[in-house]
Amino acid sequence: MEQTGKHPSPEGIMQIGTGFWASKILLSAVKFELFTTLAENKTMSTSEIKSHLGLKCTDRNVYDFLDALTGLGFLNRQGLLETANYSNSINSDFFLDKNKQTYIGGILEMLNNRVYGFWGNLEEGLLTGLPQSEVKNGENFFDELYADTNRLKEFILAMSGIQMGGFTAMAQKFDFSKSKTMLDIGGSSGLLSLMVAKHQPHMNCITWDLLPVVPIANETIAQFQLQDRVKAAVGDFFKDKFPKADIITMGNILHDWDEETKLMLIKKAYDALPDGGALAIIENIIDDERKNNIFGLMMSLTMLIETGSGFDFTFADFNKWVKSVGFKSTSLLPLAGPISAAIAYK
Repeated sequence: MEQTGKHPSPEGIMQIGTGFWASKILLSAVKFELFTTLAENKTMSTSEIKSHLGLKCTDRNVYDFLDALTGLGFLNRQGLLETANYSNSINSDFFLDKNKQTYIGGILEMLNNRVYGFWGNLEEGLLTGLPQSEVKNGENFFDELYADTNRLKEFILAMSGIQMGGFTAMAQKFDFSKSKTMLDIGGSSGLLSLMVAKHQPHMNCITWDLLPVVPIANETIAQFQLQDRVKAAVGDFFKDKFPKADIITMGNILHDWDEETKLMLIKKAYDALPDGGALAIIENIIDDERKNNIFGLMMSLTMLIETGSGFDFTFADFNKWVKSVGFKSTSLLPLAGPISAAIAYK
């Protein structure tokens, strides 16, 4: 945030300082399934929305809530106050209707249910270097998640929603012409493998993850009808060697871990690749000047809150790590928004 005018102004400071207001308004609307309701009904009056959502606050509170969503660009409105009728904006209708495959609200639900409260303890995380998630109370979110098939599926689909743009761009922008096989480490629902197979008909892909994830991946693969070229396989990247492949990918895997673990995973990938093979890390790669990819920096702080030791990184960091294990050259491929692919060639 930089002052560009001749005179000081508090506007930018206040916009960031009160940013959680706008965030919570959106997250609340997603939790109420407001956008899904409006998608079903096309347009609704204030009183209809209030009744449908079961809101017990005053009409004025409801006007403020809906008009704030309108001002923020999430809703369209005709009329005013008691005569107003609301409908979804184009982006809300496309991305926040639960009944559409393009729904990305799952990640917003998780932010509201889990991460929002944890971020309130950022100061303690910075002071102590300790995680501020369920780990703080002796719980392990991921252990509990993997033990509950329904919750695991919901989580995986939520993460898939925010990864679709980057994975699709990777499938279209990366040069796969000299490769035949791809292995996606921690492949989750198999989305990256499916996007590559869809856009690169000569490619055969394996999505590699823990046992509870494989049935979910197989279900997604069947939906895309790509069972002939995308397979789900069981693997634990802490215990097992990586299967051989021309290209090895990791999407939002490395940032979960400390530097020692990052290097271990990179070395396993190096050992599994042929000469000329490529390792592609798809993440919110922070710019080397560490001032432009703010989302990447905030995601790195999220890793502090979630794990205590994980962090996001720059392309310079990536270069240092991959060359220390033997990779010959690297490149950076911008994908979508803050997401890039850091690529190392053996």
